[in-house]
Formats: sequence, structure tokens, C-alpha cells
Amino acid sequence: MNIRTMPSDEGVFAAVKTRQQAAWGSGDYAIIGTTLQIVGETLCEAVDLRAGENVLDVAAGNGNATLAAARRFADVTSTDYVEALLERGAERANAERLPVRFQQADAEALPFADASFDVVLSTFGVMFTPNQQQAARELLRVCRKGGRIGLASWTPDSFVGNLFRIIGVYLPPAAGMKSPALWGSPAHLETLFDGGATLAAETKTFCFRYRSTQHWIEVFRSYYGPVLKAFEALAADKREALARDLAVLVAEFNTAKDGTVVIPGAYLEAVLTKT
Repeated sequence: MNIRTMPSDEGVFAAVKTRQQAAWGSGDYAIIGTTLQIVGETLCEAVDLRAGENVLDVAAGNGNATLAAARRFADVTSTDYVEALLERGAERANAERLPVRFQQADAEALPFADASFDVVLSTFGVMFTPNQQQAARELLRVCRKGGRIGLASWTPDSFVGNLFRIIGVYLPPAAGMKSPALWGSPAHLETLFDGGATLAAETKTFCFRYRSTQHWIEVFRSYYGPVLKAFEALAADKREALARDLAVLVAEFNTAKDGTVVIPGAYLEAVLTKT
């Protein structure tokens, strides 16, 4: 299936991407990103990563999958379209004396030749691209035949999926934009990759652990770009309403009974083998 993007869609995608770059570059995502490190580790195990393989981390953020692959002695290139996040990843790699190449790059237009990598990874990164079909094409293009694409994506009904649904009530997405959480659906991945790879997928859980509901709100409001930008864009009464809705969401998902917060966040761990 060959899906063509209309010029008007390209304009919408470009505008959304500009806003996204500003959002992810605001705050300090690394404060939250580092808590997700275990997901990068388990994803590298899922793709059966081997020492010496050529690995690309796409929309790498502050480098969780990057570091996990480098710890397994892979040859790693880490990319993101937000330079500040790459700088944080580089700081972490330098601290561990891990040899990693860091390069600013757009997941929808990767600056690498066809079939350049044995393994392509993305943890909660490529799922946020505006043009999902184009991003999937790029992941396939740069992966060699028989290579593996490993993805960790929040599921539609997960805690984070609901977080973005709430934000969308206050700041509706551009017309025609698809939810990032669709990447957490095996059926959607089958459509995106359209026979170019065989899919093996498993739903897993990452637990967000915070001191209290208010602590979670403060951290995400201060450091998680999309939430920070949502609060900045709203009038005072709407900010208060958003904070109340987020507190309700945390209470709905929180499994802790001692006043702290333990939120199971469902995500799809997907391994696509290029055919």
C-alpha cells in the first residue's frame, strides 16, 4: 500500500513538528526520562541485541535505549530532533565512558543510507512523530533485511494514553492528527509497516513511582514538555481545572495505599523483523 501525503497535510505536519520541538525542548525531560531506563534495557533484550551490531536509536530523548545498547557493546548512533536532549544523553554516555555517536536528526527524514543498521530502536520516541506513516517508512528503510526494529510505545488505554487524552481536551490537536498511542496497538503497527516486517509484540508495564499525587503533578508540570506547555497556554481557571483532572487520573491508576504513588503504565514492546 502506497499512502501519499497531500501538500496540505505536509503543512500541518510541519507546524505540529515545530510545536513539538518547542515542547520537548522545554522543561527538562531528562528528569523524567531517566526514570524510564529499565524500558531501554528490556527492549535491548527483546531484540536479542548482539555485541558489535550497528544500532540506531531514533527519537532517543536523553538516551535510555542508547545507553542500554552501548552497555551491550553495540556500535550506537543516537538521534533526536531536540539538541538539548542529545546533550543530556551525551553527558550520560561520557559519565559511563560509553562510545556513542550523537546526531541531530528528524525521525521522518533520517540522514542515513538504506539498510545502514542491524537494529533500530525507539523508546517512547518515534510514536510522537506527526506523520506516522513516513516515520515507519524511515525505520524500515534504514534497517537491513533481517534486521530488527524494537519499539516501546504507550498503549491507547494506558496511563500516558489517558494523560494525552486529557491534554487534548484542553488543547485539541490539529485536525486529522492521529494519537501517538496508536503505536501501542499491534494492529496499527501492522498497518504502518504494511508487510515490510514480521511483528512480535507483548504488552508490558512500567511503574511510575512518586512521593504523592502532588509530587507527580509538580514534576510533570515542571519538566515534561507537553504538560508544561499545556499549563503555560491556559488561563488560570483552566490551569486549575487541568490540575484537578490530572489528580483524578493519578487517583484512578494509583495502586499504592500508603500515600505514595505507584502507577502501572502499560506499553507495547514490539519487535519487527524486516523481511
